[in-house]
Amino acid sequence: MTYAQFMQRAKHFLRKQLSLTHYIDVQAAETNIRQNIPFRGPNIYILFVAIIIASVGLNVNSIPVIIGAMLISPLMSPIIGFGMGLGTNDTQLIIKSLKHLSIMFVVSLVASTLYFMVTPLEMDNPTELLARTNPSVYDVLIAFFGGIAGILELSRKEKGTVMSGVAIATALMPPLCTVGYGIANWNWHYAGGALYLFFINCIFIALATFLAVKYLHFPSKIEKKSYKSLITYGVLILVVLIPSFFSAYSIVLENQFANAARHFVKEDQSIGGTYIYDYTTDVTVRPYTLTLRLAGEQLSNDNRAQLYADAGKHGISHTQIRIVEDATIEIRRLNETEVMKDWLASTEEKLKERDDSIRVLNAQIERFKAQQLPVEQICSEVKAQWPQITDVTLASNEKQIVIIVHAKPVLKIDDQQRIKHWLSVRLQNENVLVVAQ
Repeated sequence: MTYAQFMQRAKHFLRKQLSLTHYIDVQAAETNIRQNIPFRGPNIYILFVAIIIASVGLNVNSIPVIIGAMLISPLMSPIIGFGMGLGTNDTQLIIKSLKHLSIMFVVSLVASTLYFMVTPLEMDNPTELLARTNPSVYDVLIAFFGGIAGILELSRKEKGTVMSGVAIATALMPPLCTVGYGIANWNWHYAGGALYLFFINCIFIALATFLAVKYLHFPSKIEKKSYKSLITYGVLILVVLIPSFFSAYSIVLENQFANAARHFVKEDQSIGGTYIYDYTTDVTVRPYTLTLRLAGEQLSNDNRAQLYADAGKHGISHTQIRIVEDATIEIRRLNETEVMKDWLASTEEKLKERDDSIRVLNAQIERFKAQQLPVEQICSEVKAQWPQITDVTLASNEKQIVIIVHAKPVLKIDDQQRIKHWLSVRLQNENVLVVAQ
């Protein structure tokens, strides 16, 4: 077989595999789209109920409930109708689609606003709402390719379950619910960001429909092309796209900073006799900040300089780093203060009922002792069992107990595991971290 024959067969194979001719019914698709655009009767009630369900899902941060509401919602039809109207130069269809889309928009806003005005549930960390307030170019891609999948599903002869997936992926309802939340709580940042996301979804689903209608050769109502409307739509797309690129750029920068912080902490978790046991990043301020929480020895000037130099290799300047030392000591002092407050509060009772007061005070002292780590005793026991250990540092917080051991040579993994198991049993705490240096 010659090269020319191979290429000819390859082209024939690809043309056969990618052809849509035998799978598409343009006339049936057009009829189906036109029939589903009108928004009256049961559709109004269905949308109202779906919006309430989605609002409840956002209110309680329940993703399954939100997905269920998106499957119920009939919001997609007028958007696809608008795109088909542009592709077929059908002015009446464009006006009809925009009319019914506007009705859907108003019903959705009324339903979601009313719900968030009367709901008694307070949201400390509304992650699902926040996810709809900062759209980016990635949402543009989701809406565009979701729109392509939607119009192809509506146009093929044998229907499947693609529209359900498109409804979930493009997420038209959650942004509208978030707009209602913003209006109900006078939070215009939430309302504006979510409204922008809704417009992104509408415009790029319609754009995908327009391109697919042209590619599939839907019959045009007017032979003369309306370049003016196409130019207007193109300018609208450009205006919508520009802010999304800035948002996507911010997302990329935040992700890069989080990755740089993670790699930096992983590489420099142990600095001399100091150990980084926790860290947090804050990307809500400019510049971004990294907070390091240290345990063990006081950080020396040389070690601090080395820490800043290592952070600089990861693109994190020393002005972005906040160091919190001796966090466990701060926690211990707080506990001591609370115990003293309890003791002072019980003074009057001790004067009235001496015996009962003594029992209360003894119980408090026992609880206080139970909270303290027997540091000196633990250090002596560790050195007695492992003579090669030269120094031991012990620290604790609400999450775990950290023991830093210095040994020559450095302890083997098996020894570290034995120390961890011994200390877990000794202190009756499973959250033990052993750092060998």
